[in-house]
Amino acid sequence: MEIKRNGSQPSAKGPTANFTGSVRIDPLFQAGSPVRVGGASVTFEPGARTAWHTHPRGQTLIVTAGCGWVQVWGGPVEEIRPGDVVWTAPGEKHWHGAKATTAMTHIAIQEALDGRFVEWMEKVGDDQYPAF
Repeated sequence: MEIKRNGSQPSAKGPTANFTGSVRIDPLFQAGSPVRVGGASVTFEPGARTAWHTHPRGQTLIVTAGCGWVQVWGGPVEEIRPGDVVWTAPGEKHWHGAKATTAMTHIAIQEALDGRFVEWMEKVGDDQYPAF
């Protein structure tokens, strides 16, 4: 058994290559052989969001605070709130983040395939992001 104490793992800023705006990533657990699952708590300040991306084995988001947006390529922008659970299928191109005026925090859980959790793509443009 291993217990990771709150505050024992350093927070990180979401890299500007993969995120727009201010994003804080707090690791919860990382995959280690033979386990392939990793998880983090991710906080998006108002207007912050991921770039478009996919996950080779899918991703589960559990919204814990605030209000945000999520969108699958070609689909409508959907509002997400605390308690909502979002499943994105393997290879499904999508983005997620905070609303323009409200921060949002979610727990992200994904499984690695050949050591990779995510495939990053182009940023979500201001013309794609709802301003309300």
